[in-house]
Amino acid sequence: MIITRTPLRISIGGGGTDLPSYYREFGGYVISAAIDKYIYITINHGFFPGYLLKYWETEHADCYEAIRHPLIREALRINRVPRNIEVVSIADVPAGTGLGSSGTFLVGLIHAVHAYKREHVTAEMLAREAVEIEMVRLKEPVGKQDQYVAAYGGLVCQEYRPDDSVVIAPLQMSESAVRELRDSLMLFFVGYSRGASALLRHQNTQSEQRDSQMLESLHFTKQLGQEIKTTLESGKIEQFGSLMHEHWMRKRCRSVGMSNNRIDELYDLARARGEVTGGKLVGAGGGGFLLFHTRDRRRLRTLMTEAGLSEMDFSFDFDGSVVLLRNR
Repeated sequence: MIITRTPLRISIGGGGTDLPSYYREFGGYVISAAIDKYIYITINHGFFPGYLLKYWETEHADCYEAIRHPLIREALRINRVPRNIEVVSIADVPAGTGLGSSGTFLVGLIHAVHAYKREHVTAEMLAREAVEIEMVRLKEPVGKQDQYVAAYGGLVCQEYRPDDSVVIAPLQMSESAVRELRDSLMLFFVGYSRGASALLRHQNTQSEQRDSQMLESLHFTKQLGQEIKTTLESGKIEQFGSLMHEHWMRKRCRSVGMSNNRIDELYDLARARGEVTGGKLVGAGGGGFLLFHTRDRRRLRTLMTEAGLSEMDFSFDFDGSVVLLRNR
């Protein structure tokens, strides 16, 4: 039996510039933080022929082509995983909540597959293989940050170059600054999930068509991401909130469906009464989790609870994707 644990993430800055439609011409820059909410993948030798797959559905397929889940199908196919196996997925957080679950799921699955085959892989290899499957083989309109931060973990700066190469470097912060950042951030579930494909596809299309408004928004996002890096590495954690606010004001105008009246009302309420200096909806938009930077955790918690939201406490993860159990 093989069990892997792979972290979900929050985007700290530059989100959206990791899509090929943008970075292949202008270069992208993203800062992400892995968090201690995980997807666990188990692979075990089965007693019955075929592939027994358990995620939010259950499948029993005789061959690769019969597998309905596209990520599982391609991960097993590309690695030529033999029949008679059982794959089980368990997640701390539902899919569609803006925390990069599809990339995390795929990285964890690939890691489990290689461990099952007794093959050593690096974080870079995991991320590249996940990108190959999701972006090239399946042609999903996604970026690269989810796969890379899931594989590496930590607080990472990701530079996406026009030649498709990726440069990964840790955010250079002191331990006290990391703790201060963590203590200033809070996540609240808005009560519903959504698929990101439509919003990301719209951004891709607008970028490919060189829509001036979309490109201006992404240029600003990348520049702000680099400013966030300087701010955090200088230990100026309080200033991060205002940069988040500036980012969200631009981001919610990027695409129709990025926000809605309910999310706007909650954000304005938190800013007005919750000692919040800034925040944003995590992920592509439309639903999931609101991330706030606050001076008063207790006050914000009370305010959001009264508004009907549930808090998800979290810390940062610095391990990335790991094999928890290798018994084969």
